[in-house]
Amino acid sequence: MTGERYFFDPGLRRSIEQILLPDVQLPGQYIGGELGETVKTADSVCGRVGFCFPDVYTIGMSNYGMLVLYSIINQHPDMACERVFCPFPDMEKVLREHHLPLYSLETFTPLWAFDVLGFTLQYELGYSNVLTMLDLGGIPIHRTTRPADIPLIVGGGPAAYNPEPMSDFFDLYNIGDGEEIFPELCSFWIDLRREAGIPQVRQSSGGWPDGGRKIGDSERFPYELRREMLLTVARKFPWVYVPEFYDVPRRASGRAGRPRPNQEGVPEFIQPAILKNLNDFLPPQNPIVPLVETVQDRISIEIMRGCPQKCRFCQSSPIKRPLRFRSIEQIVKTAEETTEKTGIRDVTLLSLSSSEYPKFEELMTTLRDTVCPRGVTLSVPSLRVNHQLSDVMKSLTTEKSSSITMAPEAARDEMRRRIAKKVTDEDLMKGCRAAFENGFYRIKMYFMCGFPGETDEDLDGIIELCERVARLGKEIRGRWPTIIANVSNLVPKPQTPLQWDAMASADYLRNAHKRLRSAKRSRSVEVKYHDLNTSLLEGLMTRGDRSIGRVIETAWRNGARLDAWNDYFQNSVWTDAIESLGVNTELIVHTPFQTDEELPWDHILNYVGKEKQLKEYLLSRPGGPVAMDQERLRNL
Repeated sequence: MTGERYFFDPGLRRSIEQILLPDVQLPGQYIGGELGETVKTADSVCGRVGFCFPDVYTIGMSNYGMLVLYSIINQHPDMACERVFCPFPDMEKVLREHHLPLYSLETFTPLWAFDVLGFTLQYELGYSNVLTMLDLGGIPIHRTTRPADIPLIVGGGPAAYNPEPMSDFFDLYNIGDGEEIFPELCSFWIDLRREAGIPQVRQSSGGWPDGGRKIGDSERFPYELRREMLLTVARKFPWVYVPEFYDVPRRASGRAGRPRPNQEGVPEFIQPAILKNLNDFLPPQNPIVPLVETVQDRISIEIMRGCPQKCRFCQSSPIKRPLRFRSIEQIVKTAEETTEKTGIRDVTLLSLSSSEYPKFEELMTTLRDTVCPRGVTLSVPSLRVNHQLSDVMKSLTTEKSSSITMAPEAARDEMRRRIAKKVTDEDLMKGCRAAFENGFYRIKMYFMCGFPGETDEDLDGIIELCERVARLGKEIRGRWPTIIANVSNLVPKPQTPLQWDAMASADYLRNAHKRLRSAKRSRSVEVKYHDLNTSLLEGLMTRGDRSIGRVIETAWRNGARLDAWNDYFQNSVWTDAIESLGVNTELIVHTPFQTDEELPWDHILNYVGKEKQLKEYLLSRPGGPVAMDQERLRNL
């Protein structure tokens, strides 16, 4: 197969090629053709899936989950999976000016021509990008305005554990691990389309239907048919949430309650899908090699899913449990295969706490004996601060990187106890000593501010701890190291024990940043903060209910784009949207929930369960659980 037969729409590709070089920065991210991509023509498969990452190529191509699902779906002989990323504003402008749709990289297929479009929702600040991609792709952004022949729009990923803010735009959500459920859902929907007589789109002309036809045939395939198909899906899969079939009660306080089914046979609670054995699905053996530099130009291999720790602020722990481990044999095989096929020589051992892999030392020894002699270097994304830390340091090298990342999160023992962060200063200092002795001279430490009951001493402790580490580095190395304190603002996330807490006020967080700046004395310590306005917006979208969809749409229509990027975030666009719609951010973001009231995301379950999380919440109170909760705590 050669030439233009690869492409779904050769005319669209030619148009893109003509406009990219003169008008768009970094055009390599928009043309596909990378080593390792999978290309299947439209007439060779029964169904086609567009995997959409709602951020730009340089971010999305570093996402491990996307590469995993891309590989799995393309192993199905009857399905094709292709990648779609959000364009930068200059590319969006060019597409709109030339009346061209957003398309996939593999075959230049417009979004409207797929059977299924799946979006991975990794963070809430990508929500406006979803609307950009749908609109550019010829898809009506509101789910209730889509005829049945428009692609199914699916959401998944961590942010889907509170699906309500984006529920006006997604047809349904997949909750849980995607390796088994997403291909199954896609196959089932493709069968439903065929049974309904919906033809598969085989080609387009210049990005649009042949003959100037309209996208979506609402007369032959009305929304009512789509609704029947969605109801069939909702009744079949316990891990699928279809917002159309749930009504949201509103209490006298103005807060939304738990959504409740409005159709028989629809589950009252959505159970997350759980992959029992990581070894059932090999990591991608021939991953795509990006054409342009990405944020993580390395091979990532997931060695463990879930986390042994139970930090009370962390959403990843409850939604990624139970603990599952990949075998050493499979990890080593993947490292050998991927480095050989791609030429990439940096391998990251990926998990929430890689150094707590049960056979970590054996794994590192085996990798050093097999792939490191070929010039491969190994790294882990973040190190657990525990008694093993100093030993782990000896397994890592400074050949490609002289920096180490740790996440103490809090600097004082009392706050660590309350957030269940099992860190001691003794272990931290031992680990830092080992790092300095092994040649590392740059240590990045993640902290948070805005914890309930936080004191000035907690904030001062961040600087004091970093300066102690800096002095230790000077003592060992004879010159000052670089210590970076990366301080984020706590956003109490759904599905965590701190979900009942409010987010700290803007004034408090602003003063906390000011105190940290004034407390710093050592020039070798750098303090960085997450942008306050984006943190507050994240709080609104992660803790919001279905009404927040109007805010997202209004801000998007007024120009909100790439909100996770400081260069593009426009705070005034969001504040104007919030004020114009009369949204009570104080109630949604800065008012705690009572422990006996429903939460807007209570219909979405996680592995840990709400009762256990409530127990953890009560244990997190300053000084321990209050007296009135002691009896309740004993009964949990």
